[in-house]
Amino acid sequence: MLGALLGSAVLVLGACSVDDVVNFGWAMPDPATEQGPHIYELWRWSWWAAMATGAVVWALIFWVIWRYRRRSDEDVPVQTRYNLPLEIFYTIAPIMMVIVFFYWTVTVQNVVLAEVDDPDVTVEVVGQQWSWTFNYMDEDAVDAPVVYAAGTASQIPTLWLPKDETVHFNLHSPDVIHSFWVVGFLMKMDVVPGRVNSFQVTPNVEGTFKGKCAELCGTYHSRMLFDVNVVSRAEYDAYLQSLYDLGNFSDTPLLGGSDARTQAGLNTNGDH
Repeated sequence: MLGALLGSAVLVLGACSVDDVVNFGWAMPDPATEQGPHIYELWRWSWWAAMATGAVVWALIFWVIWRYRRRSDEDVPVQTRYNLPLEIFYTIAPIMMVIVFFYWTVTVQNVVLAEVDDPDVTVEVVGQQWSWTFNYMDEDAVDAPVVYAAGTASQIPTLWLPKDETVHFNLHSPDVIHSFWVVGFLMKMDVVPGRVNSFQVTPNVEGTFKGKCAELCGTYHSRMLFDVNVVSRAEYDAYLQSLYDLGNFSDTPLLGGSDARTQAGLNTNGDH
């Protein structure tokens, strides 16, 4: 049990950079969205429960070692074939633990996956081998249905979001399974070919955050990085205008990226 806990801790800490872990926080960065604290609390209390369970198990192990130790060469321990109360306990107790974990996991999942009908911002996110394209939809700040920013395997793109506004992400993939993960949002979701997954967040902390693909997706998976800037609405609108001025606009969402591939069912056109 202790080995499993230490191994899990090493894996979790290995997935987070020093910049992400701003305090102890159980290897979690400070939540930067309204939904983030729910995920953080589930993570934190799960660790407390796991450590409490480990402490009880190890205490019982050492107690049994001491209580039923061999006291002399002639001493033969009592041979017990079964112990019905003990067997009932170690069957029922894990089941109850799983039920509690399942209940709180589903409760938090329902909260973080809840969606409003009229989000303030909609971004069509495309993960392709090996970069990202961000399509900003129907924004009043620009005179175009879509403005976009596309990265490549050698150029890390940046996703801009306004603070304190609900953002709706639609996730597309033209090739293989990716995973859209903004570390500071404590939230990630798979990007599956032929299926549009979605979720919403409300960023409530201005700043720059790191994003990455959390699904092994091919040779250059490690290059699938992106930055996230959470800014004021005025700065956000100015950024969209700068994309428009660069000619990065279209009538429909673009796949984007020089390494992209098309796929039936994904909105594309001849502009890219």
